[in-house]
Amino acid sequence: MKPLEPPDSHYLSAAQGWLGLGNWREAVAEFQRLSLKAREHPDALETAQGIFAAAGKWDMAAETGLALLKLKPDSPESWIALAYAVRRKEGGGLDAAKRILAQAQFQFPKEPIIAYNLACYECQLGNETAALDWLRRAQSNGPPGKIRSMALDDRDFEPIWDKIRAQ
Repeated sequence: MKPLEPPDSHYLSAAQGWLGLGNWREAVAEFQRLSLKAREHPDALETAQGIFAAAGKWDMAAETGLALLKLKPDSPESWIALAYAVRRKEGGGLDAAKRILAQAQFQFPKEPIIAYNLACYECQLGNETAALDWLRRAQSNGPPGKIRSMALDDRDFEPIWDKIRAQ
């Protein structure tokens, strides 16, 4: 799909900038300046999904994430963002998010963040062995030190922090 043109490209850039600064309310104000057609563009949907997530509107983040996944099924980020939102939305949860990323894992077997998030989900579900296996896979596909450091800062892994430190 071709890039957005001005002025929509400027409004989207401003919305992304505000979102990057952690101010989702200003991001919404800029996003609302986009034309209706521009709001359907994948870049705009990614930004909208980020805004909904930052605002804690997980149902909307999941709905937008699903629309984005239909437009960009070859993007691991689409799968990751959808799973992240589904985990938190009402009626979603860890099992639903895990099913999404299990599908994504087949398509993107070398994507470390998919394996990392599957490790998070397994840990939170009490499956320590599976969590450690997924974490090792994430480390083998990404920078191992960085993945380990992320896990030791991530409260999802708190039940196995000692085992991660011992690796």
